[in-house]
Amino acid sequence: MALDPVTAAYRAGAAFSRSVPRPVAELTAKGLSRVAASVSKERRMLVARHLHRADPTLEGKALDRAVDATFDSYARYWVDSFRLPQLSPEEVDFGFSLDNFAHIADARAAGKGAIVVLPHLGGWEWAGFWMTQVMKVPVTVAVEPVEPPALFEFFAEFRRKLGMNIVPLGPDAGREILQALKANHIVCLLADRDIVGDGIELEFFGETTTIPAGPATLALRTGAALIPGAVYFEGRTGHLAVVQPPMEVVREGRLRDDVRRVTIELAGHLEGLIRRAPQQWHLQQPNWPSDYAELERIGKPHPRPQHGPASLAARGGN
Repeated sequence: MALDPVTAAYRAGAAFSRSVPRPVAELTAKGLSRVAASVSKERRMLVARHLHRADPTLEGKALDRAVDATFDSYARYWVDSFRLPQLSPEEVDFGFSLDNFAHIADARAAGKGAIVVLPHLGGWEWAGFWMTQVMKVPVTVAVEPVEPPALFEFFAEFRRKLGMNIVPLGPDAGREILQALKANHIVCLLADRDIVGDGIELEFFGETTTIPAGPATLALRTGAALIPGAVYFEGRTGHLAVVQPPMEVVREGRLRDDVRRVTIELAGHLEGLIRRAPQQWHLQQPNWPSDYAELERIGKPHPRPQHGPASLAARGGN
């Protein structure tokens, strides 16, 4: 059966990135990313809006340069990711620094697993590969199902080859993530975007939106440590993972109220992690109600999230 054009393009991109010297792959990916940014005006507009939220001082030409840098960073994300499977654990370890891994190690020592919550920033696959192949710890990742199914399977299989256990978000995700925590896994959840739209309403970068409730719900119900973190590009080829101390997650009243309180605090941590390197924030989708309104205004409407069935799993994405 012939592959759909999108899946075929990703497969070709992965093969090309692995078959040519890194500088060639980087230059090609950067060029394609800039072309995509110029063709998809709405995507460039969304990146500019998100950057301005993270750093309100960015305006005019400075904002244009920051948008270009963000698309360049996204190109690097794909090159780095696609080249990962051909690297040895020693090569990955050499180019990877991790600040405060002890927070994760201590959480696993307690035997309840760890919930590591990240934004769509930098190159998080490196952290997953480093933990599974260098530190030899089990990692489970909840990912957004994407269309077409062949494309989702391409992404899922790619991450399985890096040693990660992949859980598609859906009706069974909560059960699978609970099993992973019970088995003392590190569960990684990307939680700066509420895909379904049934998260907690709060202020995120000064504007009302929703953030996934899953991380707080899981931590409150299981006692697993809730740890904010991010993975940044460092230099031309390096990566730096920052692990913050576990959040204080305690029951104070009704579960719904506790989930809201913890999620609001978590959003503040995510803001700080993103502000550290906003040009590495690879969020290119509408994430606030005003984004959808602006897309409609320029004649590029985007379907709004539809409320789905509640799940213990975070409404994150890949």
